[in-house]
Amino acid sequence: MSEIIIIGVSGGSGSGKTTFVSRLQELLGNDLCSILGQDSYYIDQSHRFDEDGGSVNFDHPSALEFSLMGEHLQDLKKGNSIQVPIYDFATHTRSEEFIHFEPNRIVFVDGILIFSQPQVFENLDHKIFVDCPEDLRFSRRLKRDTVERGRTPEGVEAQFYKQVKPMHDQFVEPTKETACDVVNVENFDERLEHWLKLISKHL
Repeated sequence: MSEIIIIGVSGGSGSGKTTFVSRLQELLGNDLCSILGQDSYYIDQSHRFDEDGGSVNFDHPSALEFSLMGEHLQDLKKGNSIQVPIYDFATHTRSEEFIHFEPNRIVFVDGILIFSQPQVFENLDHKIFVDCPEDLRFSRRLKRDTVERGRTPEGVEAQFYKQVKPMHDQFVEPTKETACDVVNVENFDERLEHWLKLISKHL
C-alpha cells in the first residue's frame, strides 16, 4: 500500500472545519479519502450527565479517549484497519458496537482538540486550522445542537458560555500557532482549492 497521509483539521466548535473536510472528501472521492472524527472517541458520560447544558464538560480533553485515537492513527499509518467507537449524543453513551474503518490513501482527522493532544498531533502529517469569529461559531452550534442533537436553545447557550468558550480559549485557540495553514471565512474557497491541488499531487 502507498504511504498513508493523515491530515488534521481543527478549529473551534462551529468554525466550519467539518464543512471544509467534507468538501475535500467530496471533491477527492470516497475511494481516495476517509474522515475520522474526534467525536467518536467520547467516553461514556451517561452516568454523569445531569441536564441539558449541565455539569459534564464535553469540551475538555478529559472527556475523550485520545490515547485510543492516537493508537488508531498509528495503526492506520501501518496500513491496518481499526474499530472506531460509536458515541450517541442523545443518550451520551458509547455503543458496544464499532465502525470498521479501513485505511485510505488520505485520512482526514476532524476535531476541536486534536492539536492539543501530543498522542494525536504527532501522527498528523499536515495541520489545518479553521478560524472563525465567536458569534458565528455560536450561531452555528446553536442550530446544529437543537436540530441534530435534540438540545434546547437555553441548554446550548448555557453550555457555550460556561464550557465551550473557556475550553476554546484554553485548549483550542492556542493551537492555531501549530497549524501549517489557517483557513477563515474570507479565504475558505481559495484554501480549499489549494489543498485539493496539494493533495492531488500526492495521489
